[in-house]
Amino acid sequence: MKENIPADLKYTKSHEWVRLEGPTATIGITDHAQHELTDVVFVELPAMGRSLKAGEACAVVESVKTASDLYAPLSGEVVAVNPELARHPELVNTDPYRAGWFFKLKLFTPAELDGLLSPESYAAQIA
Repeated sequence: MKENIPADLKYTKSHEWVRLEGPTATIGITDHAQHELTDVVFVELPAMGRSLKAGEACAVVESVKTASDLYAPLSGEVVAVNPELARHPELVNTDPYRAGWFFKLKLFTPAELDGLLSPESYAAQIA
């Protein structure tokens, strides 16, 4: 199966993606991760205003198969969460890079982006 790996995102080794929009980063899980989880049935998101450190467990994704932590790929303050995921957690499966986003961070340390994987590096990791 050829993985869907958008070229405009950065990635983590733990399968989160990051879309930078000015000083704000939108975070979700990759297509590869949602395939591994199978059908997502519940998502627990971080609280608005919460400060996160890069690498900190901050959300939970539950599927029919397992529950997995989501880790903050960058340090920042949670400035938005995806309200649709409470009612429609399956968006993580059907549209992981757009409608299935988890939360947005106002970045504390933009230089942390340099530590994330390029699309090519992520593709090599999951190959």
